[in-house]
Amino acid sequence: MYDLHHQVLRTDVSGMPLEWVNYRDAVRLYHLGQVAYSCGTLLYRVRGGICARTGRRSRIDVNSIIATSGRNELLSRDREHYVPPLNNPALFKRDAHLCMYCGERFRHGDLSRDHVTPLSQRGEDVWTNVVTACRRCNNHKAGRRPEEACMELLAVPFTPTHAEYIYLQGKRVLADQMEFLRAHFPRSSPMHDRLKM
Repeated sequence: MYDLHHQVLRTDVSGMPLEWVNYRDAVRLYHLGQVAYSCGTLLYRVRGGICARTGRRSRIDVNSIIATSGRNELLSRDREHYVPPLNNPALFKRDAHLCMYCGERFRHGDLSRDHVTPLSQRGEDVWTNVVTACRRCNNHKAGRRPEEACMELLAVPFTPTHAEYIYLQGKRVLADQMEFLRAHFPRSSPMHDRLKM
C-alpha cells in the first residue's frame, strides 16, 4: 500500500522545477501523454480497469519527479526577477524554524514573522526585510530595529529563488526530490547551510 500523501515534483522538459502535484494530478498528466520523462523513485503504481479488447489491466507507474511537455516561457524569461509570494510557512522553513535572534528552534505555532525594519519605521513586508522570530524575541524587539533593541540578527534575510521556493512549499520532500532541487539552488544560496541544520 502506497502513502498517498507524497507529492510529485513536476518540472518542464528542461528539468526546471515548476510545482508539486498530488498523485491524482500526476496520473492525469501520465494519462494525457504530457509526461516527457520521469526520474526518481517509484512512488505509486495505479491500476485501472481491464481493457475489453486485450483483456489487460491498465497500470500507470508514478515516479517522484516527472518532466512535462512544453515550457513555461514566462518563468524561463523572468527567472532572474522572480519574487515568490511571502507566507509564514515558507518563511519559517527558509529560516529552518530557528528564531533569527535567539537561535533556538521552535514549532510552527510558536514562531512569528518579524520585520527587521518595522512597518512603523517604513519597513516593507518583503522577503529581504522579514525573519523568523520566536514570540518572546519578537515581543522584546517590538517596533524597533534590532540594533535599537540591542539584539543581533543571526542571518541576513534573502529572497528565495524559484527552485528554493518550490522546496519551501513541499510538505514531505523525499531525498531524491531534495537532491534534484538542490542542484537548482544558486551555489551561494544560504539554503545549502540551512538544510544541514
